[in-house]
Amino acid sequence: MTADNPLLADSDLPDFAAIRPAHVVPAMETAIAAHRAAIEGIAAGGKDDFDAVILTAERADFLLSRVWSPVGHLASVADTPELREAHAAAQALMTAYLMEAGQNRAHHDAVARLAARPDFASLPPAARRAVDLALRGFRLAGVALEGEARQRFLDIGVELSDLSTKFGNAVLDATEAWSEHVTDEAALEGVPDSDRAILAAYAREKGLPGWLITLRQPSVLAILYHARDRALRERVYRAYNTRASDQADDKSHDNSERIDAVMALRHEAAQILGFADSAAHSLETKMAADAGEALAFLADLARRARPVGERELAEARAFAAEHLGLDDVRPWDLSYVAEAMRRTLHGVDQEALKAYFPLPRVLAGTQALIERLFNLRLVARQDVSTWHPDVLFYDLLDADGAVVAGVYLDLFARAGKRGGAWMDVCRSRFRDADRLHLPIAYLTTNFAPPAADRPSLVTHNDVVTLFHEFGHVLHHLLTEVDLPSIGGISGVEWDAVELPSQFMENFAWDGDTLIGLSGHVDSGEPLPRAMFDRLLAARQFQAGLAILRQIEFATFDLLLHRDYDPARGARVNAMLDQVRKAVAVVHPPEWNRFAHAFSHIFAGGYAAGYYSYLWAELLSADAFEIFAHADIPGGGATAFRREILAAGASRPAAENFRAFAGRAPEVDALLRMRGLAA
Repeated sequence: MTADNPLLADSDLPDFAAIRPAHVVPAMETAIAAHRAAIEGIAAGGKDDFDAVILTAERADFLLSRVWSPVGHLASVADTPELREAHAAAQALMTAYLMEAGQNRAHHDAVARLAARPDFASLPPAARRAVDLALRGFRLAGVALEGEARQRFLDIGVELSDLSTKFGNAVLDATEAWSEHVTDEAALEGVPDSDRAILAAYAREKGLPGWLITLRQPSVLAILYHARDRALRERVYRAYNTRASDQADDKSHDNSERIDAVMALRHEAAQILGFADSAAHSLETKMAADAGEALAFLADLARRARPVGERELAEARAFAAEHLGLDDVRPWDLSYVAEAMRRTLHGVDQEALKAYFPLPRVLAGTQALIERLFNLRLVARQDVSTWHPDVLFYDLLDADGAVVAGVYLDLFARAGKRGGAWMDVCRSRFRDADRLHLPIAYLTTNFAPPAADRPSLVTHNDVVTLFHEFGHVLHHLLTEVDLPSIGGISGVEWDAVELPSQFMENFAWDGDTLIGLSGHVDSGEPLPRAMFDRLLAARQFQAGLAILRQIEFATFDLLLHRDYDPARGARVNAMLDQVRKAVAVVHPPEWNRFAHAFSHIFAGGYAAGYYSYLWAELLSADAFEIFAHADIPGGGATAFRREILAAGASRPAAENFRAFAGRAPEVDALLRMRGLAA
């Protein structure tokens, strides 16, 4: 199996079409054995120079990641029972080994010897940064632990990894388990034709006539935003917001026990390392000094936003009563009411807008934006092995036509694919002797797929999402750091990693950019300036409610991890109620189980870090104002690329921002962008 295993091939791109579940575990066993041998060589060599200690470890890490990355990616976008089983087994191997490697004292001591050399200060700043972060990584992996504590910390790491995977799988399974079959089209009154076509495609997928409402994102949004049948909106809202919980119709995917176990284990692991709680443990690798600083930031935003949100909710209720006959607006009505308000009060019709955004035109416009900003071209390739026929691949070419990076685009919702949108690393940039490995990224979204005779039509929100994820992609692809551990997004403080993504979102509100990428699906005519002006004028529509929702999630996440008490358990529902009383103006029903599908913190990297979205939005709003209005030497895009994107984690994020802006970040731009400025 090893000789012909595509996961072990020394190739620039994975051969996804050739990868089978049977390849996964043997490949991981081989890759782990090679990594262990390389690290043992570092420890046994007794050397203390940078190449022998750090570069050798970077090479070993790169080769291990080259095997694991496609496996983890396939588990997210091409789930099958066979792959799930293979992925779980390989992940258990990988997690156990990485925990063991993090506690390798001989390897730690070799890095420490390098840091203690009299000439260490003469190394380039990026090299010193790699050493510093390596030592921090050892400390947080428990390298100093002894005896039972050492073993218990290892066991917790393996168990947490398994629980995280099972949590995410439960959400995926619960999402696919629920559906409502519709045979009378009258039940879909108000749902646009383009969305009905998607629901019809879901029905055909199951061999059914009519339409199938599912919990995939395009379906949920179609119903909650447009369906006039209030009872249908309530059923979809309830099914979506009780996924993987004790309140779902199908309780077999209930995440309740997993949440309790995750929280208990995180708290125990943090205390083993000497932290008071798992929030303190998480904040060790972030810009915010501690949970108190992050919570104070959120509380200040909440204080400014809550009066705005209260006014917006009152306006929505008054509009619903006057125009929609709804005297008692419930949570499943809010998106429907908001959409009606946009059309009536702001002249913004999302369905009419969507016709101007056929996905091929949007992709071409995105390519044009990247070329305009950074003088780089995305060029499609047809000879790349992919995991699904819809997947696209682009080479990124510099001004001289040389390939400098690449990106996979997997854009449509389908069975076996996790919901949401994300970017992940396929390959890191790594200069190893005379060979330069180019950075490769995955960009994944869940847009509505094309209908039989029409291209995929995306919403303006989808354009924002695409630009957001391309911000992450560019952060990874445009790095000029040759060490994978500190290049691109790797090693960047978690509350700064959203800076490039949220920075790029702003271009979805730029008239020249948005009109330039538009083209009506029937006529090809660009988005009329008057429609764009109305869209821009409505940018801050219900901005208070939107930011309060983010503050609610972020505060809940921090308090859940900071205030966890082993004697009382996670108490997620009680904690959510406590936070909502302090922050929210919209209060969901008692049966709402949002936390049970909150994959960001229970199956992703955002534990005690969900506040990062708002923290980084402060950075991005300030950076974009500077970019748009200031006279930056060399040009704003050039400076942003040089000081933020290219630098990666070669220096702290605060230094990157200061190098770009000439000062520390300020909150005023965020308040202006969100409509919260006094």
